[in-house]
Amino acid sequence: MDYKKTKAPVNTVTRNIMDLCESTDNIYESVAIIGRRANQISYEIKQELNKKLQEFANYNDNLDEVFENREQIEISRYYEKLPKPTLIATEEFLNHDVYWHDPANDRQFDDDDDF
Repeated sequence: MDYKKTKAPVNTVTRNIMDLCESTDNIYESVAIIGRRANQISYEIKQELNKKLQEFANYNDNLDEVFENREQIEISRYYEKLPKPTLIATEEFLNHDVYWHDPANDRQFDDDDDF
């Protein structure tokens, strides 16, 4: 996912609890869904950042030399300015862009039931 295009706020925003539990009817379930999605987003961002920073990896064991690479600093600044994964996940949840499935709510059919 391209996190540059997200409209999630960069700072913390006060949310109405009723908006969060609108689709699940349970605030705790909503927070659990948002938390799981935030973990997924965080993992994706970390993988992307590590992939970009691998280009600048220096495999020498010389501790005396420390190189400052302007491109590496710019990449790090870009990722620091991104909204936090929890804010992105909350925005996705409120926009109904998150799919979740609760297997506990599935009805078990017997052989005698008619479809």
